[in-house]
Amino acid sequence: MNKRKIDIMDTTLRDGEQTSGVSFTAAEKLTLAKLLLNELKVDRIEIASARVSEGEFKSVEQIADWAKSVGYLDRIEVLTFVDNGLSLKWMEETGAKVQNLLTKGSLNHLKYQLKKTPEEHFADIANVLSLAEKQGITTNVYLEDWSNGMRNSPEYVFQYLDFLTTQPVKRILLPDTLGILTHGETYDFISQIITRYPNMHFDFHGHNDYDLSVANVMEALRAGCHGLHLTINGMGERAGNAPLASVVAVINDFMPEIDINVEESTLFKVSKLVSTFTGFGIPANKPIVGDNVFTQTAGIHADGDNKKNLYFNDLLPERFGRKRKYALGKTSGKANIQKNLQELGLTLTEEEIKKVTQRIIDLGDKKEKVTKEDLPYIISDVLDTESYQQKTFVKSYVLTHSKGLKPSTTVAVEIEGQAYEQNAQGDGQFDAFMNALRKVYHSKKMELPILIDYAVRIPPGSNSDALCETIITWRDKENDFITRGLDSDQTVSAIKATEKMLNII
Repeated sequence: MNKRKIDIMDTTLRDGEQTSGVSFTAAEKLTLAKLLLNELKVDRIEIASARVSEGEFKSVEQIADWAKSVGYLDRIEVLTFVDNGLSLKWMEETGAKVQNLLTKGSLNHLKYQLKKTPEEHFADIANVLSLAEKQGITTNVYLEDWSNGMRNSPEYVFQYLDFLTTQPVKRILLPDTLGILTHGETYDFISQIITRYPNMHFDFHGHNDYDLSVANVMEALRAGCHGLHLTINGMGERAGNAPLASVVAVINDFMPEIDINVEESTLFKVSKLVSTFTGFGIPANKPIVGDNVFTQTAGIHADGDNKKNLYFNDLLPERFGRKRKYALGKTSGKANIQKNLQELGLTLTEEEIKKVTQRIIDLGDKKEKVTKEDLPYIISDVLDTESYQQKTFVKSYVLTHSKGLKPSTTVAVEIEGQAYEQNAQGDGQFDAFMNALRKVYHSKKMELPILIDYAVRIPPGSNSDALCETIITWRDKENDFITRGLDSDQTVSAIKATEKMLNII
């Protein structure tokens, strides 16, 4: 099969920067420009709007200087305006050589924004194109609001395209500026244009207001468009632009007739870097690059993966430089736990796995997220609890902390089948808890060990808030011993460590 080559133009640094609250520094733009062209291997990048700011000028100047040194200058594009050559002068001073000229693609925009006739607009555009040609600047032309133009004033769109065929224009860029297209309309409108102008190059620029951008991209390709405009993480104005990662995966998996250069194994790395630079978070369930998209939560899925990869699809995480994970929670079951144990190189008996599973389910019921790094701590806690026969139970407690009042605790304890209840104050909630316990044991004419060290930690490498471990060192007569407690709440984990101490003594 002869594949059809499609240009991918990334506009994260221009259109993506129109995401509310997002602005790249010049150094970040240069870093991303190098990454997009050298590693991700997109064909072109749109990096800025002309005449916006001094910072934007310096940014374009730096990128153009680098691009010229590596032979990429024709792949660097700048949004310009029909302004009698002011944008072109700005571009010339930066060293950039490709303009994407913003013009009106619908009669409504022309009438009510510019208040000009088509002939007046075309004359202004012809003047800019002539100046660009004299300056050695290549021109691509945006038809702003083109999708509404095709819906409401197709005669104007075709009149304008007829004019552009007579001009020194390399590409015509068709934006769904307001994100209003359905996939059926996208195919219909672009088919009409490709049929009528077979010798012109057309790019499709999709927005995602109805969550239809990827579907529209597919239909634009089926209709015969020659290039696509995409952004990292779907960044862009309002609901954003068509997302690069999703489109690349869709083309590679469902459109074998299309050939693109993009290196999909780099998508995740670039996505994370853009997120870091912008502070614009990636939703956990975002396809391809979201944190959860290669995470199996249900135990039945992990079990199926053990049995001939029953729950795999073609989106294998390794394609994107990622790994499949098996979440630990109330629905994970034994299979997920075994997958995580394998990764950690740990082996447990069936009985031990059951107990660990139950502990994870208990944490899941509290809406806590458990990670692989938490697992050794849970195992240690479960197996440690098995090392003694439990005869003392902290049945219930109330911890209070009020401004201006000393913390107090009421505790109910069962010792060898007999119930005791006491209340006490202390310097903190745990101190009050210990004072209440001492009252219980004093009534039994027993002394509790002295607490000589108290340490709290979270599992190293864990990125969850599910667990904290409290390690308490006790001194009983002359002997020191340690107990550990594990819980999502620091005070509760200390109480669990104390309950173990009560059983040991």
